[in-house]
Amino acid sequence: MKTRMNLGIVAPDAYKAMFGLEKYINGSELTQAHKHLIKIRASQINGCAFCINMHTEEARKDGETEKRIYALNAWWDTNYFTPEERALLALTEEVTNITGRVSDTTYEDAVNLLGVKYIAVAIIAIVAINGWNRMSISTHLMPE
Repeated sequence: MKTRMNLGIVAPDAYKAMFGLEKYINGSELTQAHKHLIKIRASQINGCAFCINMHTEEARKDGETEKRIYALNAWWDTNYFTPEERALLALTEEVTNITGRVSDTTYEDAVNLLGVKYIAVAIIAIVAINGWNRMSISTHLMPE
C-alpha cells in the first residue's frame, strides 16, 4: 500500500489546527498514562496501524508495560487496569463506536471516578485521536 497524500502539505492550516488541539490536550490535566491508553485503544478499534505503532512506542518510552499494551484489546477481562483506567477505556470505546450512544452508566462511572472536567478533556482527547485515525487511514499513512 502506498501513502495517498500528506495532509500536512496538502492542507497545512487544517493540520496545524489539529496540532493546536493536541497542544491543548498535552497541557491538560490528563495523565500521560491515560492519554496513551485512550490513543492506543481508539486506534485499535479503528484499525489505524500508523497510530497504533506510534502510540505504543510512545507509551513504552513513558514506562507502559508490554503486558498492559497487549491486553488492551481485552482490558475488561483483566485486572491490569485501575477503576479509573477502566472507566476511560469504556468511554473511549463508546465514543469511538458512537453508532449508538455513550451510555449513562459509562458516563456516570467516569465522572464519579474522575470528575466532570477530567472527563470533558478525556472526551476531547478521544475525539482528537479518532480524527487523527481517520486522516491516517483515509490517506494510507504507513507506520515506519
